[in-house]
Amino acid sequence: MPDPSLPPGAAAVASPEAARLLAFDTSTERMAVALAAPHGAWTADEAGGALASAALLPTVQALLARAGLVLADVDAVAFGRGPGAFTGLRTSCAVAQGLAFGIGCPVLPVDSLLIVAEDARVQLAPDAAEFEVDVAMDARMDEVYAARWRWADGRWNEVVAPALYTLEAFAAMTAGSRGAVAGSALAAFGERLGLAPGRPGVAREHDRPAALLRLARAAWAAGQGVDAALALPLYLRDKVALTTREREAVRAAKDAAEAGR
Repeated sequence: MPDPSLPPGAAAVASPEAARLLAFDTSTERMAVALAAPHGAWTADEAGGALASAALLPTVQALLARAGLVLADVDAVAFGRGPGAFTGLRTSCAVAQGLAFGIGCPVLPVDSLLIVAEDARVQLAPDAAEFEVDVAMDARMDEVYAARWRWADGRWNEVVAPALYTLEAFAAMTAGSRGAVAGSALAAFGERLGLAPGRPGVAREHDRPAALLRLARAAWAAGQGVDAALALPLYLRDKVALTTREREAVRAAKDAAEAGR
């Protein structure tokens, strides 16, 4: 565990290969949880949505047990910051904050749409030096959460920042693009997305937890750890209050972290 006296982001106490990283994302209907340690990696892909607030901590504890670790061993907590479903984002951020405060470690915010991009890269072009992808996730109400990234020099670069689009606006944003497209909006809206014919597409993710873990390791290596207080969601719609269950999840995360110290 990193020294709590170190400034936020001073997470380079262990190499990416040696770091013990806990990562989770609950921004979609699936709950992705992953754990990396020098002796291996463990992942879980479970039902999420409304179930995530109750299931996330038990899943975290189960992975730690499988790895022979306790919460106090964790060097950083990576979390999917969104965009995505309100309930899932609040759960992910609240639990990340509670655990990191209790352990005394930094958090690693990961863009939830970038997880989709990373999974698509490995599916479509794992050995390509360059790869560009538009990610479009179903946001309901005939809207999508979308962004564009380019993979080059072994890392991701943001080309178009995550935003909420109508289907018409998304079609305009992607007009002329010949890169790949990925995300749940492909199955949800099909031809209504207005994509150019022949673009390679991935509607279904292959291994979301593994993609999340690769991004967490990259964030750690880049020194992107921040203070737990900055475990904040990326909302693209208006904020709403925490539910009773989500408040209970926050308290449970803090209690679990304190018990694991």
